[in-house]
Amino acid sequence: MGGVDWAINIGLALATFLVIFPAELPDKSFIATLVLATRFPRLMVWLGAVTAFGIQVLIAVVAGQLISLLPERLVLGATALLFTVGAVILVRGGLRAREDELAEEAEEAEEIAAKAAAPRGRLAAYATTFLVIFTAEWGDLTQLITAGQAARTGDPVSVFLGAWLALAAVAGIGAMAGSWLQQRVPLWWVWLVSGGLLAILAVLTLVELVRS
Repeated sequence: MGGVDWAINIGLALATFLVIFPAELPDKSFIATLVLATRFPRLMVWLGAVTAFGIQVLIAVVAGQLISLLPERLVLGATALLFTVGAVILVRGGLRAREDELAEEAEEAEEIAAKAAAPRGRLAAYATTFLVIFTAEWGDLTQLITAGQAARTGDPVSVFLGAWLALAAVAGIGAMAGSWLQQRVPLWWVWLVSGGLLAILAVLTLVELVRS
């Protein structure tokens, strides 16, 4: 296998963005950014989140590249499984969230607020946000989706760009307009849309598997 192609595939980056963005909106990282932005300077919260997301996305695409070294059919099978599991998790979560979303979000918010009980300096804001988001993203669904997308396409640079921009956008929304969005967009609905997008990716990957 050759070296990494550093050319950016805009279409792939956009496709990755469109999958990761809605999947991250109902995620605990969005809630964390929202809560932290009520306690610390919003810019520092956003920068801390973006830094943490960048490292986590880098880890994910590296894992995807390692998976891509496997035989093609095995790569496609593993990727289809990742997407299928992700779709099931999101759809089931969306259906459950219609009833208990508010209770779960309140519990998450209280937990994050406890972690944010620290001095309000700019460096403290950055460091606290980085640690909270970095910890929350380990093994997160969007990290698994990113790894699967990198393995399926063999284009880690474009996948990294699309995923990181999506996560940065979600962090920006959480920091600047999280409460406003929560009041107007049912997050359970976002879960269902995300699950549908992942299901489409799973089907496309299975088609590739059958044709290979």
